[in-house]
Formats: sequence, structure tokens, C-alpha cells
Amino acid sequence: MSLSVKLKKGLDIRLKGQSEKILNPEAESIRYGVKPVDFPGLTPKLNVRVGDKVMAGSPLFHDKLKPEVLFASPVSGSVVSISRGDRRKLLEVVVEKAGDEYIDFGKADPAVISREEIIEKLLKSGLWPVVRQRPYHVVARHTDTPKAIFVSAFDSAPLAPDYNFIFDNSSESHFRTGLKALKRLTSGSLHVVVNGKSEPSGILKDTPAEIEKFSGPHPSGNVGIQIHHIDPVNKGESVWYVNPQDVIAIGRLFEEGKYRHDRIIALTGSEVIKPQYYRIRSGASIQSLIKENITAGNLRYISGNVLTGSGITADGYLGFYDSQVTIIPEGDYFEFFGWMMPGTDKFSFYKAFASKIFPRKEYILDTNFHGGERAFVMTGQYEKVVPMDIYPMQLLKAILAEDIDMMENLGIYEVAEEDFALCEYICPSKIEIQSIIRKGLDLMAREMN
Repeated sequence: MSLSVKLKKGLDIRLKGQSEKILNPEAESIRYGVKPVDFPGLTPKLNVRVGDKVMAGSPLFHDKLKPEVLFASPVSGSVVSISRGDRRKLLEVVVEKAGDEYIDFGKADPAVISREEIIEKLLKSGLWPVVRQRPYHVVARHTDTPKAIFVSAFDSAPLAPDYNFIFDNSSESHFRTGLKALKRLTSGSLHVVVNGKSEPSGILKDTPAEIEKFSGPHPSGNVGIQIHHIDPVNKGESVWYVNPQDVIAIGRLFEEGKYRHDRIIALTGSEVIKPQYYRIRSGASIQSLIKENITAGNLRYISGNVLTGSGITADGYLGFYDSQVTIIPEGDYFEFFGWMMPGTDKFSFYKAFASKIFPRKEYILDTNFHGGERAFVMTGQYEKVVPMDIYPMQLLKAILAEDIDMMENLGIYEVAEEDFALCEYICPSKIEIQSIIRKGLDLMAREMN
């Protein structure tokens, strides 16, 4: 039976720079980067060296603790650089595209082959990392059987892409085949969650999934919020989830035998001259997207949305899970007595500025903190933007204290960094809350393994 959930807690941040519903042809990029930092909990071990020739689907690195989990090259060509950080931490592997050759992983009908064969094909092709799990918000453990699988078919983050538009420009056959494969991986239900405020795309008809409706302010589109309200995660359980565009990639693998991790992404933000949609491959450099399409000045380039995305350079690479690139001004300035101004051009959760009388105005916001880190105090504000039956402040303090039992009792198994992004945005203490949540999840993963 389908559910219809309407959330009241949360916050919609109204930014300028929403993408027009215009899809450009596939944006060609010369270089593509695959970044281990996109996969929390991963200990990467290289499969290639600089100068090696690869094909689309060739493994670039694997998980040292689970060697069967491979991370593949999105294109054919040569490995041109391997970047490392502190203590030789692997940061990215860059491939320069040459030709269009694919490893043939063979076609298969997921309705006919066994569950084990489906998992084996996903592992060998390098597509397994698209399947993630709660708890811990990491690549799913393929030896487990989840009690449910979720696909969140809408995004409520600031300037997020319209998935109905993406579906209308994607293969229905690939999407439905991908859902059939996912359905075979769980003993429970396959849930596809859509925006309750709009009609779902026709691509969602006649699928093996249960269609659920969610509405309300951000973070109603977060899969963690949806899992919490439909099938919460308890100790010893796991729920898997997959991005809708990754479902299409899974379907293509079974129908064509190819690893082709394509994306339709939204180029957004106040500093983009023509914010539009682009077809692109995962890991592509954003350089071709922004050429002659951004304003002058000191800008912040974000792979993802402004709340949870990762900062990249102007020639940086699209994140593995991202369907959006956002460009906003840097906040490298000091504002003298800014708190005394009426603030008609400032957005505030606390309604501290005159802008509260313009409920539908779109804002140009930058990265300025407007203050520095200060004492972490109890405010009661976090609960207003987290539509979950948990105590955010108490959970954060349990993580800082590394109190395992208290973290379990307060719901650590259900959450991920993205679920607390709004807490970080409204935090009067300017605390980096998402990094605290990641620390807690990593700690629990080590303790439980």
C-alpha cells in the first residue's frame, strides 16, 4: 500500500540560479576523475599506474578490505595522473579519454538469472558502488540482504535538478530493467519515492516498485528521511538505496552489457549565465560546462548542492553520486556592522532581517560564515529542521563523547551527514555538524565490524 507523507519541519533555501529545462547535447570532456573520497569508509588500493591503457569499465582501484568491490573508469583512454594527499592518501585517478571502447560484461535478463549472478555482474562491472546502505551511509555490503531498497525520485535541496525532466529525457527500458534487478536483491519491498506536489513521470508506471509520495520543505527529498518514515533502520538491519540515474545505469548494464555511468546534471547557481541541463559522464571535468558561461570574480565551484556538495576547482571533476554543479560567489570579505543593516537581500532562518516580508524572493548567497565558531550551546533550533524522531543536539554530543551506547539509543543507524546539513546551515555556533556526524558513523562502523 502506497503512503503519502507530508512533512512540516525543514527549510527551503530560495537561491537564484535554477536551471532552465533545456537539455544540451552530451558535454565532451577530455579528462575524467574518479575520487576515492566520494566513498566514505573506503580503503582504496590501486589497480593501475600512470600510463596504463584502460577501457570503460576497467577497474582503477578496489576496496582493500573487500577486494571484489571495484571502481571503474568511466571512459577508455590512458591514466594520466594519480593524486595523493597527506600520508599518501589517494585523492583521485584521472583518465584522459581516447576512443570509445567498452568492456563487454554480457547481456542478461535480471528476471531470469539468480540474485547471486546479479550481484556478481554489478561487482565485476564496477557498478556496485552505486548501491549504498543505511546504516553508515557507505557502499552496501554485498554479502548482506537488505530488508528494503529505496530510490528517491526527487530532490528537495537548493536548486536541485527536476527528476521528472531527467526521466523524460532518459530510457524507460533501462530504468525499468534496473528496478527489476534491484527488486531481486531484497527480501522486502522496493520503494520509489516521488514528489507529492507534482504528477510522477510516466517512466514510473508498470514498475515492480511501490510508489510513495513525500511533500514538504527540504530535506523531504533526502532518502534517509524517507527511510525513517517508511521502514526505519534498527540495530542489525540494513536498507539499501540507489540514485534514480544509477538505476538507469544498472538497466543499461543488463540490456547492453556496458558500464556507462552517464548523468543528466543541472548546472546551477547565481554566477552561471545560462543555467541549464547537460548530459555528461560521471567524473567528467566541469571545464567544458562553465566555459564562457560564468560571471567574473572569485567563485566557489561545488559538485553537488550548496548544503552537502564538495568544493572543486574550475577544472575539477564531477562527484560520483552528484547530479548537480553549483557556482556561487566566494564569501571572502568582512562586513562592517552588517548585523545593523535591514538585510532586504539576506536570507535568514531566524527571520532576523527585513527580507522576511518577501516570502518568494530568490537570493544570491555566498560562502561567508558571518561569524566564527563559538560555544556549542543548547538552542532547540535543530529540531525544527530535522523531520525525524531523534534528538539532534543530544546525538551530536554523544558522538563528541564517543558514547557508543548513547549513539545507538539516539538513532545513529538512521542518519547521514546530509540529514544534518540544515542544522549546520542554521547553527548559531557555526559548528561543522556534518563532519561530526561522519565521525560518529565511522566510529560505529569500526566498532560493529
